[in-house]
Amino acid sequence: MIQAFRTQRRALLAAVAATALPLPALAQAYPSRPVRLVVPFPPGNTSDILARLVAEELQRRLGATLVVENRPGASGALGVQAVSGARPDGLTLLVTTQSPLVINPPLTRNLPYDPIRDLAPIALFARTGFALVVAPDFPARTMAEAAALLRAAPPGLYTAANPGLGTMSHLAMELLAHSLGARVESVPYRGSSAALLDLAAGRVQLMIDGFNSALPQAQGGRARLLGVVARQRSPLAPDAPSMAESGVAELAGLEAMSWTGLLGPAGTAPEVVAWWNAALRQVMGDPAVASKLAQTYIEAVVPGGPEPFAREIASDLAKWTGVVRDARIEPQ
Repeated sequence: MIQAFRTQRRALLAAVAATALPLPALAQAYPSRPVRLVVPFPPGNTSDILARLVAEELQRRLGATLVVENRPGASGALGVQAVSGARPDGLTLLVTTQSPLVINPPLTRNLPYDPIRDLAPIALFARTGFALVVAPDFPARTMAEAAALLRAAPPGLYTAANPGLGTMSHLAMELLAHSLGARVESVPYRGSSAALLDLAAGRVQLMIDGFNSALPQAQGGRARLLGVVARQRSPLAPDAPSMAESGVAELAGLEAMSWTGLLGPAGTAPEVVAWWNAALRQVMGDPAVASKLAQTYIEAVVPGGPEPFAREIASDLAKWTGVVRDARIEPQ
């Protein structure tokens, strides 16, 4: 077993070294001018944190000039539109979480971009999970007990907070309730902070939210963590059971995962895609970077090629479109 581990480790180090070698030569041709990394959200969002980290790391490692530009508005649509309509010259790229690409389309009428047609996936390079937390006085102690309560409850008996209608938190709870055949009343708030305050006070009973907001509440005793909304445990919350461990067959495959990726306008040159893949493999493969991100509940992902990223976008788009349809949420 130890020998197998050493063999795997040598293979991994060799692979990292191989991807690192071409970068100095490529750097002379690209990027020859400053690259705009457009973030479709305000400063402090996960994609903003990651864009600034990437800009700092590549400036330090390669001398590349990267400018992070926040373009918030319309749930991320304004920033995505700015990139999808840009010249595909590799100088204007998008750093975004999945919401504008896979949740906006089924919720928005006349969306000014097509996430499949108008963008070129380059690399998925980070993930963060979602957790199910309940009020401290909620009677269920496990996911299986909670499932039984929700199934048996009349509509409206239990309420679920979310940081806003149409957010991943909202849709993940709709997916969970639909999977159980339960009726849980959705209570939207303006952001996670207010929702979690009411959860701690017992004014609402359940909430699915991102690790960065849900886990500190559970660690502080202001909520109880029932599990992570994923098929397997997360390295960021190793003690929290997954849905597959819940003992509830309908929830075994349930997953809500936020990813952050880099995309360009459709038609972005393959050489640019390859450069960024190699660069992000170096950055996200650095244990120091991974450790730094883990402190903010972000999991560094050493990216694969653009093809698996494109498949994940298409798969998530189909999945969340189905959730919106099943929850009978009308697009706005």
